[in-house]
Amino acid sequence: MSASKGLLTLGESMGIFVADGIGPLEHARGFTLGVAGAESNVAIGVARLGGSATWLGRLGPDSTGTLIEARLKAFGVRVLAVRDTAHTGLMIRYQRSGQFIQADYHRAGSAGSRLTPADVPRDEIRQAGILHVTGITPALGDTCRAAVFHAVEEARAAGVPVSVDVNYRGKLWSRADAAPVLRDLVGRADIVFAGPDEAAIFVDSGDALDGLAKLGPSEVVVKDGARGCTALIDGERLSVPALPVTAIDPVGAGDAFVAGYLADRLAGAGAGERLRTAIASGAFAVTVPGDCEGLPDRAELAALTGGDINR
Repeated sequence: MSASKGLLTLGESMGIFVADGIGPLEHARGFTLGVAGAESNVAIGVARLGGSATWLGRLGPDSTGTLIEARLKAFGVRVLAVRDTAHTGLMIRYQRSGQFIQADYHRAGSAGSRLTPADVPRDEIRQAGILHVTGITPALGDTCRAAVFHAVEEARAAGVPVSVDVNYRGKLWSRADAAPVLRDLVGRADIVFAGPDEAAIFVDSGDALDGLAKLGPSEVVVKDGARGCTALIDGERLSVPALPVTAIDPVGAGDAFVAGYLADRLAGAGAGERLRTAIASGAFAVTVPGDCEGLPDRAELAALTGGDINR
């Protein structure tokens, strides 16, 4: 499978142990092993929707790294894995109560946190249809931050659209440390996704759409959970309500949303259609447990919306 005119994304993918049941971690009777990572989730989501997607990152010489590579390939994602001597990162997730999900990360010094600019082939970027990055990877360390900005600048030089999902993670860095980096990253992007609280980290007070757009992106999408989304795309304001579904697991909904939007953009769909696909993809994802297990294909989206995703 070629990377040509498809999605290229880079970042850390981890193994994830999800505790069975609800309650404190010490009372869990078992765990389900899966794959987690915002960028790889988006790559899987695009592939599930019929697009071409490539994920690039470092993996350790361990069974978790082997599992991640095999799982991504099984989903139809092209994998550019740089094998490292460090361990593959891990996450432990448990549902402390019916409303609160907790996650413990074991990613310090991981293979994924050692990504460098040299790991990112220039030719891969130049052949891509969209380069997608998140605000997570720059928080993992200096070399990861340099790799992201290097990839973005290579894409800009080649005329490849740059997509950024702000995806702020408070466990990785403070709002004060994140603000200048995220502002700089968004200022170099063509397409930006953020939640209202994330936008407030680095834009002036007021309307999130306007604040983000003033930094330079021509396509700004504010994800707002059960309230749906608003967007400012090439000067046009749009709003799409959320779809009513029974939420089982909210984790991964934002990545599914981004995947839906980017898959449709790669396919040449209009702005309104991209947003409706994004909303439907996010809605479908929350009805299934797991980070990437709920990412839908086109037939499943049609079933969710009664056969008309653009209604």
